[in-house]
Amino acid sequence: MPYNHFDRPMVRDAYHYALPMLGVAVLLAWLAGPYWAVLPLLLTVFFLWFFRDPNRLIPDTPGAVVSPADGKVTDISVVEWDGLPRTRISIFLNIFDVHVNRSPIAGVITAIEYRRGRFRNAMGSVSDENEQNIVTVTGGGQVLVFKQIAGLLARRIVFSFKVGDHVARGQRVGLIKFGSRVDVILDSMAQLQVEVGSRVRGGASVLACLGPETDEPVGAAAQRARGGRP
Repeated sequence: MPYNHFDRPMVRDAYHYALPMLGVAVLLAWLAGPYWAVLPLLLTVFFLWFFRDPNRLIPDTPGAVVSPADGKVTDISVVEWDGLPRTRISIFLNIFDVHVNRSPIAGVITAIEYRRGRFRNAMGSVSDENEQNIVTVTGGGQVLVFKQIAGLLARRIVFSFKVGDHVARGQRVGLIKFGSRVDVILDSMAQLQVEVGSRVRGGASVLACLGPETDEPVGAAAQRARGGRP
């Protein structure tokens, strides 16, 4: 049976933005009249809605890689990572998507690399130069990398774990504020369950299925397929 990791309606960051805006609305209504409070009240509602954290049913299919975020799959391509061909799935989050990020697989966080950068449109190839947080998760004989990439409007990437921490599949791990992109880099032999244009939901949509969970090092299957030794 699928299981549920989340039971809160929104991220607490919502209150950091919404409460000051609500204070502005009250102050303007008192000093200048109720009509002046309309815009800050609308912004208050927007912030509470934007930072929503809906409950999600996490698939328990063995080997499933779930989407780390809500959004649209904008690119699926083969890239080289650590000297091996890997499949990269790029997911673009617009300002209307849920921006809570979740772990694609269960495992241990073995590396975190934060890179400062620019704030360009996260949908384009130039977003590789954007601010980003690169997380490596190892579990079930697989090594998976996912990137939190800031977009044109985003100015802060949040990640709540450290190297050595265990994460469950679909567990909430962080947040990218406002527009952004998430990349998932996985074994090139994985069986894809999405295509370019697919809409996905963080923690609930299956992006790909990896091989049976073993202690075999990542990339061994790909090397065998090319006629090499594991």
